[in-house]
Amino acid sequence: MATIFSRIIAGEIPCYQIAENEEFFAFLDINPLAPGHTLVVPKVEIDYIFDLEDDLLARMIVFAKRIAAAQKKALDCKRVGLTVIGLEVPHAHIHLVPINVESDIYFGKPKLTPDKEEMAKIAMEIRKEFNS
Repeated sequence: MATIFSRIIAGEIPCYQIAENEEFFAFLDINPLAPGHTLVVPKVEIDYIFDLEDDLLARMIVFAKRIAAAQKKALDCKRVGLTVIGLEVPHAHIHLVPINVESDIYFGKPKLTPDKEEMAKIAMEIRKEFNS
């Protein structure tokens, strides 16, 4: 059975897409820690990030780096934090979280509940920077 991320990539489930190429897909987390919290996933469905082939993992990090640069330009943050947890969805993924203090990337805190208009605006701003 396809993971929720594979279903998002296939267009079966709507998302706030940031970017994609032939290997990777990036979209806003719908339960973000901070505005602009983005997930970067490979299009190939592999559960554990460290099971990815070395070259694919390297390209995924480079793709994520470009997303983080766009987030930094589009959003008011000091840095973009990167974390890999991967327990909730059996599909390798990277969290890119705009942060100003370390606690901004603490996954134990309550998640934000932005409305659709805010999510669409944030996605558009990050996409604009990514594509510039």
